[in-house]
Amino acid sequence: MTHEDGTQLYTLVSEANGEFNFTKIPAGPYFVMVKAKGFALFTSAEFVVTVQQAFDVPEVSLSIATANMEVTVRPTEMIAAEQIRAEEKQRMIGFYPNFYTSYIADAAPLTAKQKFSLTTRGTFDPVAMIGVGLAAGIEQATNAYAGYGQGAVGYSKRFAAKFVDGRSSDFLTHAVFPALLHQDPRYYYQGSGSIRSRIMHAVRSAFVTRSDSGRTEPNYSYLLGDMSSGALSNLYYPQANRGAHLVLTSAAVGLAGRVATNLLREFSKP
Repeated sequence: MTHEDGTQLYTLVSEANGEFNFTKIPAGPYFVMVKAKGFALFTSAEFVVTVQQAFDVPEVSLSIATANMEVTVRPTEMIAAEQIRAEEKQRMIGFYPNFYTSYIADAAPLTAKQKFSLTTRGTFDPVAMIGVGLAAGIEQATNAYAGYGQGAVGYSKRFAAKFVDGRSSDFLTHAVFPALLHQDPRYYYQGSGSIRSRIMHAVRSAFVTRSDSGRTEPNYSYLLGDMSSGALSNLYYPQANRGAHLVLTSAAVGLAGRVATNLLREFSKP
């Protein structure tokens, strides 16, 4: 109950049936205000109470409160940038880069610039460089690509070849062709369902991908990227190892690596 000047004088909680009763009220003009969760504030018309008068407040009728909704609209590119920042912190087994995995089913499409940026961040990660060194060491130990020779010079050539192989493959499959063909280079984590369905999803993702507009398409970016990377390797591999065989082998290794990586992505805890 409020005085005519707005001063709040009496407050109480109504009974379960909505009844309420103010007692010992001095004579004068008043308003009654009623508040209830989920309803708009009710304010009665002004009324005057005289000495020893019992006054019945007219029917109190509450209306549903108007919902206040605030919608923030941001450019898709800005949303994608936030999602990329989160992806660049992801690692499998605590150290291996997992930047190309999206745990958001409806992730924002990447711009061409963002595809190149994400690829650059991933392909030059220090852990990736360690992988190059190990691969070159294995080739040195097995005398793969014998034309490179042995010793420090042979290892340096193998290291350089593996380095260029990885960088060209990464940029072609994750940036160049995805930008040209408007395809998403990321792997979309399923995370639920039977083990068999998750395995099938991981394997399938090496052959199909999502377009920037959300359609499912054959993964031309991976296929063309691996083939192009294999073709480029003919420029620096020993003469005896060059040719169509090198291109097909590179493409097959790239595809097998993609499937294996997808399986790791699917069954590694996010």
